[in-house]
Amino acid sequence: MDLLDIKIFLTICETNSLSQAAKRLDLSPMNVSRRLSSLENELGVRLLQRTTRSVSLTVEGSDFYPYAKTMLEAEETSKNMFSTGLSKASGLIRITAPSGFANRNIIPVISKLLKENPKLRIDLQFSENILDIISQGIDIAIRLAPLRDSNLIANKVIDNPRILVASPSYLDEHSTPKNLKELAEHNCLKLTNVPYWFFEKNNQQSSLRIEGSFSSNNIEGIRELCIQGIGIAQLTLWDVKKELDEGTLVEIILQDVECQNLAVWALLPTNKYVPQRVNFFIQELKASFL
Repeated sequence: MDLLDIKIFLTICETNSLSQAAKRLDLSPMNVSRRLSSLENELGVRLLQRTTRSVSLTVEGSDFYPYAKTMLEAEETSKNMFSTGLSKASGLIRITAPSGFANRNIIPVISKLLKENPKLRIDLQFSENILDIISQGIDIAIRLAPLRDSNLIANKVIDNPRILVASPSYLDEHSTPKNLKELAEHNCLKLTNVPYWFFEKNNQQSSLRIEGSFSSNNIEGIRELCIQGIGIAQLTLWDVKKELDEGTLVEIILQDVECQNLAVWALLPTNKYVPQRVNFFIQELKASFL
């Protein structure tokens, strides 16, 4: 199987266009079309549906996509193994991450990487949902919630416990809760569709149904209202680290329970033939928390 044919297939998937793929690869559109047909003939299946206006993956094309990507990345990794003095990343990294965490902690890392690696390209997708990164061709999924069992490779970036926070002005006016019973009496700022806050006691999980005057599907709104003294929030450490350091928010420690110990995880589809650019990103992300 010709690796140029594989590269053409993947580039068409990235650009959703045969002509754009041809332009990116510096090939003629006719050559691209012929090589794609050659690959389909070799595999005995149709990989892409083509019309005059667009292309789209067939079911067989979607199944073949992760294998094609692995083959191309294996070639790149093997070249890098024997390249001397290699210190730059190149190629495309596809990343998905929660929007609030990404804006504060990932965008600065991406900015640094792109400045230092001119041949690197990054596609960042904001999503609060758990995506099927294999079928969608995503290289790295950043997740903060407890991990579910999966076939993905989990790479721990840093500890990121949940914490209770409030502004000094709110606590001065309403007092600091000392336990779950007192916490339930406060105005709690919550994520939409998350009616419970979770805690731990003696290695056992417990929860508290919370009520409040404000909810949002984005942590940035909750954090801002918390800073303004509207109520108490349960967020993760790295969502509010800046505000804790500045003193605009303070941590609340309860006597009868502890907040959950979570972590920031970088999930990969596989640990085989991981492209150098992916390792570059994970290393830079880890270093940004030091």
